[in-house]
Amino acid sequence: MRAARLSVLTFTAVAALTAVTGCTEKGSSGDSDRVIDVTATDSKCEVSKKAFPAGHVELAIENKGSKVTEVYVLFPDDRIVTERENIGPGTKQRVTAEVKAGDYTIACKPGMKGDGIRQEVKATGGTVAKRDPRLDSAVAAYRKYAQEQADATLPLAKTFAAAVKAGDLEAAKKAYAPSRIGWERTEPVAESFGDIDPKVDVRADGLEGGQKWTGWHRLEKSLWQDKKITAEDKTLADQLITDLTDWQNRVGKADITPTSMANGAKELLDEVATGKVTGEEERYSHTDLVDFKANVEGAEKSYALLKPVAQENDAALVTELDKQFAALNTLLDKYRADKTSYDFTSYDKVGDADRKQLSDGVNALAEPLSKLAAAVVTKSS
Repeated sequence: MRAARLSVLTFTAVAALTAVTGCTEKGSSGDSDRVIDVTATDSKCEVSKKAFPAGHVELAIENKGSKVTEVYVLFPDDRIVTERENIGPGTKQRVTAEVKAGDYTIACKPGMKGDGIRQEVKATGGTVAKRDPRLDSAVAAYRKYAQEQADATLPLAKTFAAAVKAGDLEAAKKAYAPSRIGWERTEPVAESFGDIDPKVDVRADGLEGGQKWTGWHRLEKSLWQDKKITAEDKTLADQLITDLTDWQNRVGKADITPTSMANGAKELLDEVATGKVTGEEERYSHTDLVDFKANVEGAEKSYALLKPVAQENDAALVTELDKQFAALNTLLDKYRADKTSYDFTSYDKVGDADRKQLSDGVNALAEPLSKLAAAVVTKSS
């Protein structure tokens, strides 16, 4: 499950803006017509300009409030174009965007709750920079990878659903974690699949007002906490297959870009470090390390495909990313006897010190990964 959303997304096959999230900056270049200063407080979201030329635009974000905030760029219908989460009080972030002409909303979300404080903005005229052909190849390869994961997930999910419908508690438990691996691998680009994520992977505390709880985690609760399978669970098992089939059909039309691949990988690892590593994702089954490993694999796939372009622009960054991915994978291997298996230690058996080590390992990777999108877009500028 990706971090909290502003709204349940509407699927789109074509996006008008892709964004590059960089590392924390010390200041902004407010005198440039391509820089929009975004000042977030606990009660305001101020932007330095409401109109700007289409093309390369930079958001220079500063949180002057007392709460952690998020900044979103939204289409007029509230679809999330890009987001930057966990901007702490007194800190600054930069987001470089490649924008086509059109209307957008910039929203600040103090406390990371609610609909946010919004400002309407417009990109006018201008052009979008051409992309390196190798990045088009990277997107095509990642789309193929995502399709392969979706195709492989359906049979495993059907095995899980069949066990639920048969009322076989133990068989359903056994099939649960394997049925999620392909989905977790594609989470770096989960936003591009529209409203599928909140249907199949939401937790009870992530539900929006009026949203019915469906998907894997609803069934997980029945299997491990309630220890019984109800008639409603059997209906939910069918719904899960319907939603995952919808996901499978959407992959080929989803808007995946080089920057969404890079940014999504970084945002996912942020979620792992701040949420999943606490055990909140698989709170009933304790199969967190299976998700964790699949998330890292998906992020690493994004990186590997973008690496040739990044290597030209920032060889030192690539060296550091290679090092940190290797270190994190080695750390995860401590929790499985067979490196080819997804039979990991139950997460309730992992102590606080080991959880902190895992969190530190993810953070060590997430920091340089936050620079990958900027290294990629430099080549396409």
